[in-house]
Amino acid sequence: MERSGVLIIDCNPANKLGRVLYDLLCRSAGERLDLRYETVPAVPDGSSEADPVWPEGIADAALLFIVPGKAHLDCGSLPLPVQAGGQAAPPVILVIEGCMPDEVTECFRRGVSDFLTPPLRTIDVLPRMWRLLEHSRQRGTVIQSMKARLGLEQLIGRNPFFVQALGMIPVVAQSDVSVLISGETGTGKELCARAIHYLGPRADKPFLPVNCGAVPAELVENELFGHVRGAFTGATLCHRGLIAEANGGTLFLDEIDCLPLPAQIKLLRLLQEKEYRQLGSAKTRQADVRIIAATNVDLRQAMGAGTFRQDLYYRLSIVQLALPALRDRKDDLPILARHFLEKSAAETGKDVKDFAPETIQRLFGYDWPGNVRELENVVHRAVLFSKGCMVDDEQVILPQTETTMQRESFRAEKARIIAGFEKRYMQRLLETHRGNITKAAVAAQKNRRAFWELIRKYHIDVRRYKSSAH
Repeated sequence: MERSGVLIIDCNPANKLGRVLYDLLCRSAGERLDLRYETVPAVPDGSSEADPVWPEGIADAALLFIVPGKAHLDCGSLPLPVQAGGQAAPPVILVIEGCMPDEVTECFRRGVSDFLTPPLRTIDVLPRMWRLLEHSRQRGTVIQSMKARLGLEQLIGRNPFFVQALGMIPVVAQSDVSVLISGETGTGKELCARAIHYLGPRADKPFLPVNCGAVPAELVENELFGHVRGAFTGATLCHRGLIAEANGGTLFLDEIDCLPLPAQIKLLRLLQEKEYRQLGSAKTRQADVRIIAATNVDLRQAMGAGTFRQDLYYRLSIVQLALPALRDRKDDLPILARHFLEKSAAETGKDVKDFAPETIQRLFGYDWPGNVRELENVVHRAVLFSKGCMVDDEQVILPQTETTMQRESFRAEKARIIAGFEKRYMQRLLETHRGNITKAAVAAQKNRRAFWELIRKYHIDVRRYKSSAH
């Protein structure tokens, strides 16, 4: 018989209610349940100050106890399991003597599944428990299917540089090292971060994406680290912060270059010591969070300008994934375009099968500054306005600059791709050898003079790589 896990968290052990329920479940369904009972210290006003340790594979359901008879319930202070980033939190039954209607609404909003009030009877407890456990199993099956779709299946392409980056993902996913993903906007940085998360051992924990550029500078620390009650004027409730919400899982920090310097210092401590402090608190909290960062700028230049800490850069970039721009992997255009066409046709119910040959050629003639994301939008719009089973030039709307571009010949296209390869190859060598021209030239099997000529040809600033050395 399949056994289900139940974690009982008692915020008021002195009341004995938690033990009453534990004994009730042992007597009534002990053979079908893996039961665990834990206590969480409470501060004098009844709110919990500590986060419980949610054990692996047991918290299919949680019964959370609050101080009975409390005048007001601060749901924000409850140590609830997280439901975020596509993850399924275990269902929670809240046991309390009573609270105000608006407090009940807030608890449901934060993920509480049901309420129980004393006296606790087997006829009340067990039916609710079995219903929530069955619902949790059904959701788990759906979510496992969703995780498969969020892995490498969404990262499409055969370009050698792109495939090289993808080849690192399954290996990196099995470790806990920090990863820095670089690439222009729209190249798929968040998809890569999700693939790393869902292919790794943290797949059943939260994946929380945060765009650092979208959060006002004065609110970043509060958003990430949270605050305690009374930390500042108006802080009447405590706020857990995204690091606590992502505990056990992955925090994806997009546009990490926008992170203010004070927040960078705190993030560095989190990476080094696995600990942090909430605003207004003297208490140090532990955090088991994997950090994946992404940027669309050169962080070495930001370091030189004094806007990004060098020590944080080296902590974040233990593994670096560089995603090429779409203009540098145009050999993937037909594959990507047809993938988005199939996806859009399914979403819109259109019977669209393919592109006209001249339309595919037209896509090659555009530089795609918005990268893969721009291509997806263009294809989706074309499918939406298509009139038959084939998408042609009439439905593909590109910026006006595209109409004045000359179609590149085979020779010109080949020269441009080779030039891109040479420049990236030399940049990687210089990065590896910390700007040492002689060593880089030896590794490239070129004489020093020829190597210098290529540096001048591609306007590569060698000093930038020397300054990145320890």
